[in-house]
Parts: sequence; structure tokens; C-alpha cells
Amino acid sequence: MSAIPSLEKNVLGGPLLACGYDPLTGFFRDGCCATRGAQGVAHLVCVKVTEEFLEFSRAHGNDLSTPRSEMRSHGLKPGDRWCLHVLRWVEAWEAGQAPKVVLEATHEATLAYCKLEDLKAYAWRAKPG
Repeated sequence: MSAIPSLEKNVLGGPLLACGYDPLTGFFRDGCCATRGAQGVAHLVCVKVTEEFLEFSRAHGNDLSTPRSEMRSHGLKPGDRWCLHVLRWVEAWEAGQAPKVVLEATHEATLAYCKLEDLKAYAWRAKPG
């Protein structure tokens, strides 16, 4: 994911990169955890979901794995990249169940809710090769 869809910044201070196109993610379903300057947009954290996180989220009232046409969601599976609501990530982090974070695709507004060092501790890094 290297497309730069906007002038918004990521948590590292660089350009906000796309999070994912399959499944299509983001509040605006444009593949990016962007706000487009809108108030209240909180799907800011680009994550790589795991089965453990999906189970945690389901147990806490947010079933992300079941397809929901009204939300334009085919249902997530482990390995998918997704723009997660920042408060859901913080809740999972506090419970020790946070999924890995793609820092370059995580919106800088996330830093109003958690520290960069905490996000870095959960940073997803592509395996070389």
C-alpha cells in the first residue's frame, strides 16, 4: 500500500498512506484511515487483524468478522488490514489484545488517544523478502 490519497499525516509525521483495498476500508471506504477534515471520524488506526483480536472485538459487542452489507463489509479475516476505531484499539490495548498497527497508514489524530511509543510497541513490520 503506497498510494498517498490525501495530504493528511500519519503518526510518524509523514504522508498518510493507504491502509487497505481488499477489503476496502476507511470511514469513507476509500482504503485510507483519513478524516478528510470531518469532525467525529474516528476510524484512524490501520491494523492487521488477528483471530484473537476478532474474538476480543466480538466478545465486546463489535463483530467485525460477520459480513454486513449495510456497512459495506464482507467480514474480516485474520491478516486483513482495517481502519479501526481508535477507542476500540485503545480498549484492546488495555486488555492486552491489540492487533498490530501499520504506523504509516495510521492517522496522526490517533495521538490524542494514545502515545506513539505504545503504537510503536504494536507496530506491524512486513517480513523482508
